[in-house]
Amino acid sequence: MTTGNNWMIAGLKSALRLGDAPRLAFVGAGGKTTALFRLAREYPTPVIATATTHLELWQARLADAHYACTDLSDCRWPAAPRLRGVSLFTGRPGNRSLAGLDYAAIRQTLHLADERQAPLLIEADGARRHPLKAPAAHEPPIPKFVDTVVVTVGLSGLGHALTADWVHRPDIFAALAGAPPGKPIHPDALRRVLRHPSGGLKNIPGSTRRVALLNQVDTPELLLQARRLARGLLKNYHAVVSASLCRRDPLDTRDNLTVMETQPAEIYSVYEPIAGIILAAGASARMGRPKLLLPWQGEPLIRHTARTALEAGLFPVIVVTGAYGAEVEAALTGLEVQIAANPEWETGQGSSVRAGVAALPSETGAAIFLLGDQPQIPASLLQALAEAHAQSQAPVIAPLIDGQRGNPVLFDRAVFPDLLLLRGDAGARQVFSRYPPQ
Repeated sequence: MTTGNNWMIAGLKSALRLGDAPRLAFVGAGGKTTALFRLAREYPTPVIATATTHLELWQARLADAHYACTDLSDCRWPAAPRLRGVSLFTGRPGNRSLAGLDYAAIRQTLHLADERQAPLLIEADGARRHPLKAPAAHEPPIPKFVDTVVVTVGLSGLGHALTADWVHRPDIFAALAGAPPGKPIHPDALRRVLRHPSGGLKNIPGSTRRVALLNQVDTPELLLQARRLARGLLKNYHAVVSASLCRRDPLDTRDNLTVMETQPAEIYSVYEPIAGIILAAGASARMGRPKLLLPWQGEPLIRHTARTALEAGLFPVIVVTGAYGAEVEAALTGLEVQIAANPEWETGQGSSVRAGVAALPSETGAAIFLLGDQPQIPASLLQALAEAHAQSQAPVIAPLIDGQRGNPVLFDRAVFPDLLLLRGDAGARQVFSRYPPQ
């Protein structure tokens, strides 16, 4: 199999699956401000940036314009047409920091963003430049109107001692992680904190999209750790992104602003839920009996295919039924699969593709389409397709067999609208002219 080198993750906006005007909050540690301004520069102007917590004075230099409210009870922001570039809105400047905005002032920035249909990016946590942190009782102050929360961590803290040198609020971190203070921080400890309702998930509104951003992935060893972490975090997050947003040499004495201006960000992977859609609606007319129910290694073909999809970690696994719906469903008894009946199965495979896509949860990042009568496809191939997608977000990915495209085929969620328009018996091949398989 080959994934090719001609498809790369375009940037944070693409990695985070953001629209043109998100209402997004960054929390955690290890690069929130860098991520916020990196993301802001990917948007056409204007972009509104703000904070519900203190910012350092130098961070205002990352914006094109800075508006400080000296009286939070009577903030008067500029009229919407005057906004340009990245506009930062904060509270009163102090000797070393900029105050965050209270809820009323934050609502005013939301009103400005709504007027201009502009992105609103909010830093909603503080970590005092530590790569890792755990929230105190009053943290993080996340506005309830946000549609996405990005929980940021710096993997540079892994392997170092669980002390105040590397972790903001180390005692709370240790309690959430069930890890001894002063000992090296293990990836499992970080995973427990990120998945804890009083840790990484704290104060995130229930309907909000959750993304874990594993930053400071600056070595091959940390990239391997990020991949291992990601698989365990998908149970609690809609996506897990690994990146190096501000890579720098340990001897580099330049400030963060200079490094950001001269060093491009690198995004290595985006892990999302990958579904499996098994097409099992045909009548097997040439055989005269249901092919999917023939025995294979002691069980029906369709059951073997479904078990392989489940073993590969695909979720959900959706089986599209048609001609022998009741029999196929009975053969799958006891397996954690979802049935999608296709009453139009006689019109061709296109209707089964549509039925499978229509049954997908909204958070699905991609779907792998399998044929129910191909039992020799191993779980390792499905996992390889999913890994190739994580590293590329390519629209269509397929295995290469003796120089020819084979099955199964993975389709990114960006292609789902096209799949819902399919007609006839050509199936998903109809979209290959627009989205050539990688």
